[in-house]
Amino acid sequence: MTTLYNDPARFTEDMLAGFLDANAEQVMGVPGGVVRATTTPAGKVAVVVGGGSGHYPAFCGVVGTGFADGAVVGNIFTSPSADEAASVARAAHGDAGVLLITGNYAGDVMNFGLAVEQLRAEGIDAHYFAVTDDVASAPDGQEDRRRGIAGDFTVFKCAGAAATDGLDMAGVVRVADAANTATRTLGVAFGGCTMPGADEPLFTVPDGTMGIGLGIHGEPGVSDEPLPSAAELARTLVDGVCAHAPAGAGDRVAVILNGLGRTKYEELFVVWGTVSVLLRERGLTVVEPEVGELVTSLDMAGCSLTLMWLDDELERYWRAPADTPAYRKGAARTDAGTPRSVHDAAAGDDLTEAAARADDDARSVGRAVARALASMAEALADAEDELGRIDAVAGDGDHGRGMVKGSRAAAQAAARAVDAGAGAGTVLRAAGSQWAARAGGTSGVLWGALLGAVGARIGDRGRPDGATVVAGVRDGYDAIVRLGKAAPGDKTMLDALHPFTDDLDRRVRDGEPWPQAWHAAAQVATAAAADTADLRPNVGRARPLAERSIGTPDAGATSLAMCLTTVAASMTPTGVGVGTGAKGDHR
Repeated sequence: MTTLYNDPARFTEDMLAGFLDANAEQVMGVPGGVVRATTTPAGKVAVVVGGGSGHYPAFCGVVGTGFADGAVVGNIFTSPSADEAASVARAAHGDAGVLLITGNYAGDVMNFGLAVEQLRAEGIDAHYFAVTDDVASAPDGQEDRRRGIAGDFTVFKCAGAAATDGLDMAGVVRVADAANTATRTLGVAFGGCTMPGADEPLFTVPDGTMGIGLGIHGEPGVSDEPLPSAAELARTLVDGVCAHAPAGAGDRVAVILNGLGRTKYEELFVVWGTVSVLLRERGLTVVEPEVGELVTSLDMAGCSLTLMWLDDELERYWRAPADTPAYRKGAARTDAGTPRSVHDAAAGDDLTEAAARADDDARSVGRAVARALASMAEALADAEDELGRIDAVAGDGDHGRGMVKGSRAAAQAAARAVDAGAGAGTVLRAAGSQWAARAGGTSGVLWGALLGAVGARIGDRGRPDGATVVAGVRDGYDAIVRLGKAAPGDKTMLDALHPFTDDLDRRVRDGEPWPQAWHAAAQVATAAAADTADLRPNVGRARPLAERSIGTPDAGATSLAMCLTTVAASMTPTGVGVGTGAKGDHR
């Protein structure tokens, strides 16, 4: 288990502080992650990698000459926020654009995609690429739905080498795509990983068995098989990866036998002894193999095999020198970058203008919103372990911790906005912005969008009437659909939010005061969340383990219903205002 920590909630921050101190000659910290200690040379595309932490040496350990120019570092197994990704990319950027690369996870895709939009709006040529190497997570023909696991490393390495070689943005993206198309990975687990401070692992593997097709975020395998000998495991891995070889694959391969945290080098070398023989028996020439820990999963027991089928260009970039805190190859040349200066990029939001727009009614509602958010944060903190347990059945078990971090940041932001004299709309938008920024992951960006949309509709003048509240909730629902690309029935938070929105709308149109309607609709959402136990997940990390998810409600729907119920309980006629008439009506 993960034994050494101070405050489990600050494990990532404490880890990063130690990493930066130990590697100060090569990297420096910026808000959201790390960048190289020297600036990106003129004319060089900056390559920024990232994702949740818990995978060292990915992702911060590969920042250096010949590899990445920056790494965005999220909480354990949780996507960084869009603001964090944009912050690191902005710091890494020189003058030739920035390519952001992550594994293919919904939270990363959403947050890094939003970061690209931010950067482009600022005039930075930004692009995003997702790695899809995990053959166990989707069948042939659906490669775009596969997860990115240890194959992240081959794509990162080739893209970084291509950028170092002077290719322009189109060329670096082309190399990243070629490396991804040529890369396949299969992993196995012998035991689950344990989050700092947790008493139990995210999943367990029955004694005498191994899980085939694990994820690197604590997701269990897609099937269990008897625990084999090292030689039998080698054959399982080689057969499983080679069965999915890309069309037209050649006979030269870059190979990674990757340890996931608890399976150590000596064991890996035993497995490698058979892997190398089996690959050569298939007529494959192994080019500069890597055996060791390159993309871990905290303390998970297990390993994975990655093959990248090479052409001349990919082989050149796979062999290219690199010099980073955790990975060195050849004699990397010194580039023309100059030492970076340290800038304090943290700046508080200026609420003065927004507060000036608000009237007393909107400020009163803003105070009620802040109280409701504070109550939500308390309720989610109490439910953290249970939400994590539900999420771990077919996911990575981080939902509870993410919701706690997000709601706590939102409540604090709302309190600051109230202290500045802001109205309800600004309070909600500030809370949503900080929820997305601090929680990261899929739920972070979705909750940020939900609160922001409701705040934009309510505004900073008067008290909201029922129609305005309903319109705001529906705006939030639409924002989640747009960002998450999910629908009711996919086993997500939408399966609670959709019936809540429809019931709230119906009751308000029938003449119920909206706080009373909210109370009743929250009960509908709670029942709908429980009913998600019968659904199969069609999106997100739980999708490859859909069968295991049946019988357990969706964590996102459960936490949403809990929040809606908590908001209902916090409502008072003097706090939020009861009214079904026009906006500003105090009835």
